[in-house]
Amino acid sequence: MDAGGTSRIDPAVGERLRRLREARGVSLSALARSAGIGKATLSGLEHGTRNPTLETLYAVAGALEVPLTALVLAPGDPPGAAADVRGAAVTATLLEVFEEPGATFELFWMRVRPGVVQHSPAHAPGVTEHVTVHRGVLRAGPGEAPLVARAGEHISWRADVPHVYATVGPDEVVANLLIRSPR
Repeated sequence: MDAGGTSRIDPAVGERLRRLREARGVSLSALARSAGIGKATLSGLEHGTRNPTLETLYAVAGALEVPLTALVLAPGDPPGAAADVRGAAVTATLLEVFEEPGATFELFWMRVRPGVVQHSPAHAPGVTEHVTVHRGVLRAGPGEAPLVARAGEHISWRADVPHVYATVGPDEVVANLLIRSPR
């Protein structure tokens, strides 16, 4: 991570992003528009001159309708090969990727810093998020109606709408995040 809150991502992320975009026949401008990010930002990601935030990676993955791991992990690589990704409040470490015929499941170890709200863009249609809190109190879920979970509790929501992550109180939250992406 750098001091600015962005992730130091493998330069191959940009190459995977470009290949996915081109395979779908989507222009740089069209993908930037549908992801809600600047064309210069997207170009910088593809060329490896920009380090993306977690929010940017999810916006692009959602617009391409692929799981985050399609961008941050090379096919066949173990989950530990993926770099941690960091957003405004969340730092996520990929623990495992599970593939089933109808869905991909991504399991993350997640830390949420206090005092900051992270706004996460909508994921692809049908994506759900499931969080189990181990320490602290988490407020997360749809931006209009976030849920609260304490240590030992679980919450889940449809993540194909904008959603948020924040702590309740001054303590960091430690949790597991499971993202289910239908194929």
